[in-house]
Amino acid sequence: MRKSAFTRTCTRLVLLVVLTLAALLAPPPPGLSAAGTGAVAPAGEDAGTPAVGRVWPVGVRPRVLRGWEPPATVYGRGHRGVDLAAPPGTPVRAVAAGRVSFAGRVAGRGVVSVELSGTGDPPLRTTYEPVRASVAEDDEVKAGEVIGTVEPTGSHCTAPCVHWGLLRDDTYLDPLTLLPPWLLHRGPSRLLPVLGVPMPA
Repeated sequence: MRKSAFTRTCTRLVLLVVLTLAALLAPPPPGLSAAGTGAVAPAGEDAGTPAVGRVWPVGVRPRVLRGWEPPATVYGRGHRGVDLAAPPGTPVRAVAAGRVSFAGRVAGRGVVSVELSGTGDPPLRTTYEPVRASVAEDDEVKAGEVIGTVEPTGSHCTAPCVHWGLLRDDTYLDPLTLLPPWLLHRGPSRLLPVLGVPMPA
């Protein structure tokens, strides 16, 4: 029995759609790296990003106003960090221990950069802006140590925020990958029953 031209066309169209989706959704080949193509590494693709963060840069669990949006190329459109809601004057803390590699102004904005200890060569570097620095270049900082306060102006956000970035050398990475799951997804504390322990008399 012969298939109609309509049936053959529909079969080919379905096959084309399935193959296109498979090609678009497949992971990149293992030999293709962001460094070799001039692209910015997508979130979570840097196997060398240890979860060394011990605190959020601001607050306890700040609202993320804008997340990590890696650009397709080095100079492409995207968002090279995350914006965290924080009113002016909010203390900004180092997420992990390290050394202040820069504390000053860039294009009118206060910026603090911290090279994180024990994160390889070249080391990971976090950036925070707009921040009025309370530290100086070459200062050693501990995780959770205040490095400055959010400035009232200089933010690119529509609401008051601090921009938190992460780099290894010149490659931007998702700063949220620094936070371990217990800190990133921490919910409210829950008391559990203690079994097998006698009640005090």
